[in-house]
Amino acid sequence: MVSEERVVGYRTAGRVAMVTLDSPQNRNALSSSLLSQLRTALQRAAEDPLVRVVVLGHTGTTFCSGADLREQEEARARTGRSPGAGALAPILVAILDCPKPVVAEVAGAVRGGGMGLVAACDLAVAAEPATFAFSEVRVGVAPAVIAHAVLARMTPAWSAELFLTGRTFSAAEAQSAGLVNRVVPAGELSAEVAGLVSDLVAGAPGAQAEVKRLLARVPRLERGQALEEMVALSERLFSAEEAREGISAFRERRPPSWSG
Repeated sequence: MVSEERVVGYRTAGRVAMVTLDSPQNRNALSSSLLSQLRTALQRAAEDPLVRVVVLGHTGTTFCSGADLREQEEARARTGRSPGAGALAPILVAILDCPKPVVAEVAGAVRGGGMGLVAACDLAVAAEPATFAFSEVRVGVAPAVIAHAVLARMTPAWSAELFLTGRTFSAAEAQSAGLVNRVVPAGELSAEVAGLVSDLVAGAPGAQAEVKRLLARVPRLERGQALEEMVALSERLFSAEEAREGISAFRERRPPSWSG
């Protein structure tokens, strides 16, 4: 039995899980193998009690080129269906629902479905030479599966222009649109991500999981319901062990000792 080629790397460094798209020969296209291995890696990071932050990076000059069009064509010829869209959706959910902060480290080009991966991450840092495009309309389709994650981050004006034109845009424009948080020179990317990770690890893991949930939920609620739910959440968190440790550490002027 021939083992499947490894196209997604996984390693831990301290409290950080490094998940790496590692299929540079096809520009990290979203093949069935890559999607399957990426889902497994994200689940592994989410379930590891020692991991506090997940960094999603890549090898080669392309972060992700989007759908594996050759594989899509071959699948349509055999079955009449394209498998990629259905396989990408659970990946986006895994990133969005991960209880730990997920940071995209983008050193190269991002296209199509890869844009959804970046948008689903909680934070994204890009190198200045990185380029982006919602290229779907230029091959006759729409950025449908990734729309939920992308539209939650980007402004309506930017979304309309970039979805409809499919044009390539810069990292600086991606930051203006809200897709990425920080843009730095290529040589400073790793250090910038490391600094961001250090800040994230300083936070309480349970509190960060609740922050991720409220960021997704509160904008969808009517004001009265939002305030009612958040008062209840605040009361629960202030009475929890994390808050007791955090407040004690603050008073004693020492670093908190987070469990989990």
